[in-house]
Amino acid sequence: MYRSPSTLSEKARTTIAEQLNARLADGLDLHSQIKVAHWNIKGPQFAALHPLFETFAVGLSVHTDAIAERAVTLGAKAYGTARHVALKSTLVEYPHETVKDLDHVRLLVERFDAFLVGLRTSRDAIEELNDGDTVDLLTAVIGDFEKHSWFLRATLGE
Repeated sequence: MYRSPSTLSEKARTTIAEQLNARLADGLDLHSQIKVAHWNIKGPQFAALHPLFETFAVGLSVHTDAIAERAVTLGAKAYGTARHVALKSTLVEYPHETVKDLDHVRLLVERFDAFLVGLRTSRDAIEELNDGDTVDLLTAVIGDFEKHSWFLRATLGE
Protein backbone atom coordinates (compact mmCIF):
# COMPACT_ATOMS: atom_id res chain seq x y z
CA MET A 1 0.00 0.00 0.00
CA TYR A 2 1.07 3.53 -0.73
CA ARG A 3 0.69 6.46 1.65
CA SER A 4 -2.84 7.77 1.80
CA PRO A 5 -4.55 10.83 3.22
CA SER A 6 -7.10 8.44 4.74
CA THR A 7 -7.10 7.89 8.49
CA LEU A 8 -8.26 4.29 8.04
CA SER A 9 -5.83 1.55 9.02
CA GLU A 10 -3.75 -0.08 6.31
CA LYS A 11 -5.62 -3.34 6.88
CA ALA A 12 -8.99 -1.63 6.37
CA ARG A 13 -7.73 0.23 3.30
CA THR A 14 -6.44 -3.03 1.81
CA THR A 15 -9.80 -4.75 2.32
CA ILE A 16 -11.72 -1.78 0.93
CA ALA A 17 -9.43 -1.59 -2.11
CA GLU A 18 -10.03 -5.28 -2.81
CA GLN A 19 -13.78 -4.64 -2.75
CA LEU A 20 -13.38 -1.60 -5.01
CA ASN A 21 -11.28 -3.52 -7.52
CA ALA A 22 -13.92 -6.27 -7.60
CA ARG A 23 -16.60 -3.70 -8.38
CA LEU A 24 -14.30 -2.03 -10.91
CA ALA A 25 -13.95 -5.33 -12.79
CA ASP A 26 -17.72 -5.81 -12.81
CA GLY A 27 -18.31 -2.20 -13.84
CA LEU A 28 -15.85 -2.31 -16.73
CA ASP A 29 -17.33 -5.60 -17.90
CA LEU A 30 -20.85 -4.20 -17.66
CA HIS A 31 -19.78 -1.11 -19.62
CA SER A 32 -18.55 -3.28 -22.48
CA GLN A 33 -21.75 -5.32 -22.41
CA ILE A 34 -23.90 -2.19 -22.52
CA LYS A 35 -21.89 -1.01 -25.53
CA VAL A 36 -22.45 -4.35 -27.29
CA ALA A 37 -26.19 -3.88 -26.79
CA HIS A 38 -25.94 -0.26 -27.94
CA TRP A 39 -24.08 -1.18 -31.12
CA ASN A 40 -26.16 -4.20 -32.12
CA ILE A 41 -29.74 -3.34 -31.19
CA LYS A 42 -32.41 -3.72 -33.86
CA GLY A 43 -36.18 -3.41 -33.68
CA PRO A 44 -39.10 -1.05 -33.22
CA GLN A 45 -37.66 0.47 -30.02
CA PHE A 46 -34.24 1.18 -31.50
CA ALA A 47 -34.72 4.96 -31.56
CA ALA A 48 -35.46 5.08 -27.82
CA LEU A 49 -33.10 2.37 -26.59
CA HIS A 50 -29.97 3.16 -28.60
CA PRO A 51 -29.40 6.54 -26.90
CA LEU A 52 -30.62 5.22 -23.54
CA PHE A 53 -27.98 2.49 -23.59
CA GLU A 54 -25.34 5.11 -24.43
CA THR A 55 -26.50 7.18 -21.44
CA PHE A 56 -26.09 4.11 -19.22
CA ALA A 57 -22.57 3.49 -20.58
CA VAL A 58 -21.43 7.08 -20.13
CA GLY A 59 -22.78 7.24 -16.58
CA LEU A 60 -21.16 3.94 -15.69
CA SER A 61 -17.84 5.17 -17.07
CA VAL A 62 -17.96 8.09 -14.63
CA HIS A 63 -18.73 5.70 -11.76
CA THR A 64 -15.96 3.24 -12.64
CA ASP A 65 -13.49 6.10 -12.79
CA ALA A 66 -14.55 7.23 -9.30
CA ILE A 67 -14.28 3.66 -7.98
CA ALA A 68 -10.77 3.27 -9.41
CA GLU A 69 -9.65 6.64 -8.09
CA ARG A 70 -11.00 5.83 -4.62
CA ALA A 71 -8.90 2.64 -4.54
CA VAL A 72 -5.81 4.64 -5.49
CA THR A 73 -6.66 7.37 -2.97
CA LEU A 74 -6.67 4.69 -0.28
CA GLY A 75 -3.13 3.73 -1.27
CA ALA A 76 -3.87 0.75 -3.50
CA LYS A 77 -3.71 0.18 -7.22
CA ALA A 78 -6.67 0.06 -9.58
CA TYR A 79 -6.78 -2.94 -11.90
CA GLY A 80 -8.78 -2.51 -15.07
CA THR A 81 -7.16 -4.03 -18.12
CA ALA A 82 -9.38 -6.11 -20.38
CA ARG A 83 -7.48 -9.27 -19.38
CA HIS A 84 -7.85 -8.54 -15.68
CA VAL A 85 -11.54 -7.78 -16.07
CA ALA A 86 -12.07 -11.02 -18.02
CA LEU A 87 -10.51 -12.96 -15.14
CA LYS A 88 -12.23 -11.15 -12.27
CA SER A 89 -15.70 -10.05 -13.39
CA THR A 90 -18.59 -11.86 -11.74
CA LEU A 91 -20.96 -11.04 -14.63
CA VAL A 92 -21.90 -13.69 -17.16
CA GLU A 93 -20.81 -13.26 -20.77
CA TYR A 94 -23.09 -11.29 -23.08
CA PRO A 95 -24.55 -13.35 -25.93
CA HIS A 96 -23.10 -11.62 -29.00
CA GLU A 97 -25.74 -12.98 -31.36
CA THR A 98 -28.46 -10.90 -29.65
CA VAL A 99 -30.02 -8.21 -31.83
CA LYS A 100 -33.71 -7.80 -30.89
CA ASP A 101 -34.43 -4.70 -28.85
CA LEU A 102 -36.36 -6.32 -25.99
CA ASP A 103 -33.90 -9.22 -25.80
CA HIS A 104 -31.16 -6.65 -25.10
CA VAL A 105 -33.37 -5.04 -22.47
CA ARG A 106 -33.87 -8.39 -20.69
CA LEU A 107 -30.17 -9.19 -20.81
CA LEU A 108 -29.23 -5.80 -19.41
CA VAL A 109 -31.78 -6.12 -16.60
CA GLU A 110 -30.12 -9.40 -15.58
CA ARG A 111 -26.68 -7.83 -15.65
CA PHE A 112 -27.76 -4.68 -13.81
CA ASP A 113 -29.26 -6.88 -11.10
CA ALA A 114 -26.02 -8.88 -10.78
CA PHE A 115 -23.99 -5.65 -10.68
CA LEU A 116 -26.25 -4.33 -7.92
CA VAL A 117 -25.76 -7.50 -5.85
CA GLY A 118 -22.00 -7.00 -5.95
CA LEU A 119 -22.30 -3.30 -5.13
CA ARG A 120 -24.52 -3.97 -2.12
CA THR A 121 -22.28 -6.75 -0.85
CA SER A 122 -19.23 -4.50 -1.09
CA ARG A 123 -21.04 -1.57 0.48
CA ASP A 124 -22.07 -3.73 3.46
CA ALA A 125 -18.50 -4.98 3.94
CA ILE A 126 -17.08 -1.46 3.69
CA GLU A 127 -19.70 -0.08 6.04
CA GLU A 128 -18.38 -2.45 8.72
CA LEU A 129 -14.94 -0.85 8.28
CA ASN A 130 -16.39 2.63 8.94
CA ASP A 131 -15.47 4.11 5.55
CA GLY A 132 -18.42 6.40 5.02
CA ASP A 133 -16.87 8.04 1.96
CA THR A 134 -16.63 4.78 0.04
CA VAL A 135 -20.07 3.75 1.27
CA ASP A 136 -21.44 7.03 -0.12
CA LEU A 137 -19.68 6.43 -3.44
CA LEU A 138 -21.19 2.95 -3.81
CA THR A 139 -24.61 4.17 -2.67
CA ALA A 140 -24.60 6.70 -5.53
CA VAL A 141 -23.83 3.94 -8.04
CA ILE A 142 -26.56 1.76 -6.56
CA GLY A 143 -29.09 4.59 -6.81
CA ASP A 144 -28.30 5.16 -10.47
CA PHE A 145 -28.43 1.48 -11.39
CA GLU A 146 -31.65 0.87 -9.52
CA LYS A 147 -33.14 3.69 -11.60
CA HIS A 148 -31.65 2.27 -14.82
CA SER A 149 -33.05 -1.15 -13.98
CA TRP A 150 -36.45 0.42 -13.39
CA PHE A 151 -36.31 2.12 -16.82
CA LEU A 152 -35.58 -1.21 -18.46
CA ARG A 153 -38.23 -3.09 -16.49
CA ALA A 154 -40.79 -0.43 -17.40
CA THR A 155 -39.86 -0.98 -21.07
CA LEU A 156 -40.68 -4.66 -20.56
CA GLY A 157 -43.99 -3.77 -18.91
CA GLU A 158 -42.90 -5.12 -15.51
